[in-house]
Amino acid sequence: MNGSASVSATQAGRIKTESDGEAWSKEDCLTLLERIRSFLPDGDTMKYKTTESHFDWDKVGFGSYTGDMCKQKWQKVSTEVRKYRTMTELIVDAIEYVKNPYKGKKLKTHPDFPKKPLTPYFRFFMEKRAKYAKIHPEMSNLDLTKILSKKYKELPEKKKLKYIQEFQREKESFEKNMARFKEDHPDLIEERKKSDLPEKPKTPQQLWYNHEKKTYMKLHPEVSQKELKEALRRQWSQLSDKKRLKWISKALELQKDYEESMRVYHEAHPDANSDEHVKSVLTKAERQLKDKFDGRPTKPPPNGYSLYCAELMVNMKDVPSTERMVLCSKQWKMMTQKEKDMFQKRCEQKKKQYEIDLQRFLESLPEEERERVLTEEKLGGTKLAVGSTGSPLGAKSPSAKVGALPSHKRGPSDRGRDPELDQWVHGLSKEKKDGKKKTRLPETPKTAEEMWQQSVIGDYLAKYRNDRKKAQNAMESAWKAMEKKEKIPWIKKAAEDQKRYEVQYRTVRELVEMRTIPSGQGQRKPKFDGEPKKPPVSGYQMFSQELLTNGELNHFSLKERMVEIGKRWHKLSQNQKDKYKKQVEEQQLEYKAELDAWVKSLSPQERAVYKEFSTTVSTTLLSQLIRCINSNMRCSNPKQSNNHI
Repeated sequence: MNGSASVSATQAGRIKTESDGEAWSKEDCLTLLERIRSFLPDGDTMKYKTTESHFDWDKVGFGSYTGDMCKQKWQKVSTEVRKYRTMTELIVDAIEYVKNPYKGKKLKTHPDFPKKPLTPYFRFFMEKRAKYAKIHPEMSNLDLTKILSKKYKELPEKKKLKYIQEFQREKESFEKNMARFKEDHPDLIEERKKSDLPEKPKTPQQLWYNHEKKTYMKLHPEVSQKELKEALRRQWSQLSDKKRLKWISKALELQKDYEESMRVYHEAHPDANSDEHVKSVLTKAERQLKDKFDGRPTKPPPNGYSLYCAELMVNMKDVPSTERMVLCSKQWKMMTQKEKDMFQKRCEQKKKQYEIDLQRFLESLPEEERERVLTEEKLGGTKLAVGSTGSPLGAKSPSAKVGALPSHKRGPSDRGRDPELDQWVHGLSKEKKDGKKKTRLPETPKTAEEMWQQSVIGDYLAKYRNDRKKAQNAMESAWKAMEKKEKIPWIKKAAEDQKRYEVQYRTVRELVEMRTIPSGQGQRKPKFDGEPKKPPVSGYQMFSQELLTNGELNHFSLKERMVEIGKRWHKLSQNQKDKYKKQVEEQQLEYKAELDAWVKSLSPQERAVYKEFSTTVSTTLLSQLIRCINSNMRCSNPKQSNNHI
């Protein structure tokens, strides 16, 4: 049975999509099939399902038909077409094969095709493999490869030179033989049809990579592609801004050329899809660097509190990063309203200067660039003046507006608001707009054995044919039999992972316990008679409280106090720090015992109120703070509460 080879004319004239019942005319169906054909890869030899799965159906879409509609239509039409081949069709391919058995990928099987030389590493590997296999008969090929790869890397340059010179000699010979082969068999060499579609522009990193690649390979001819990419990636990350700007400018020039070439191409090919968006070759960081170099002013903080934090943090290098925002918040609350208003006034002055500088920068730009900057300013929360060519006025959010006003100019409903909270709320709303995923608690640390198993599980599953139970038992036995020196790297990694977990967990816990909801916002914690006072949660906090309460630092300004505390903490010996830590642990145990006893002494009604409030607020604060921590400490204000977590 050969089956029908095409959809009948009747069906093609009146097929409807299953999703919305929109009629497809015969002309639209044929247009769809032609568009699908135009996107097929050259020399397509894959199964049709594989090719179909790789299709970008949004590009196939045309007119009022979306990518999904086109995909559904194709799937419906393809069910009416047979997908096996007849003997008549196979014989055509068989004749073609007999005429040219070395076509395409089979070219390398030709008897005259020159043999490619082995790389320096593979020469070393082939020379030493038999020897090591005899010494270690229990080792798999994978383990032998790992050992020999390590041995080759440790070889002195003089010994490596032997393998490199042999490789270079054979490479020259291979290139001569390859040129001769092409001359003798011109019919076997397929000339690729060059498309007149302009080549997409490369990013600054790609341009730099192509430039540096040849030089690096001359110096390190034995390097693998993976090692080459990794080495150049590291070099790019350490490149100075001045050198990076050279490649950024070059990439932008090439992008302009590409856009012009595409315009010419679309004029010559009016049927081609012209809706495709040209993606910028620059990353956000590269764009900011280029703008900064071109004179774009730096946006000032949104309010006085943010300005205060920015200035204070410059001098807080000795303070642990996880505690900086907490200390900024505490210091801000110790300031008088007059001092806060002074920072707010300075912030407003900076905003006015920013408007002037931005306007001057915009006037210096060509029209396209000006539109881009104006769009970014709008997205960043800056309003544009009505009837002006883009003079920014202020933040979009109402909270930012309130934070920008001095206290005596705020309305009755605004005076209770804290600019610190305004900034925090603004950060959360921005986070929601950006569509960030919900963050999670720190991942539980792994043991050394678990880390080792994770690195070798693939090999063991392959060895035991995906039998997980056998693979697990074999890994456990191998770990037990392993020498201690082999385990040491994994033990160190596990210790680092444990340290990472402790830092992240402590960060979440300390921030929850050290911050409270600001006055006038949200639900206030009811006061209970006799409730134990919560002690410090870290040695650093206890040390800070001692210095702040004993009057020893009163001669310092508010800003200088935290800097001085950080310096003094840094100078303490580890034993002294451990003493503070021990005192905190003892006080925490006492507090827990006192709190448990106090909770038991409450009446059932009071206990219910206390527990309900603690659970609700703790959950809310915890979720907010984890989100803040994972977004580089963007939030600023859940303050200290007496919640029992």
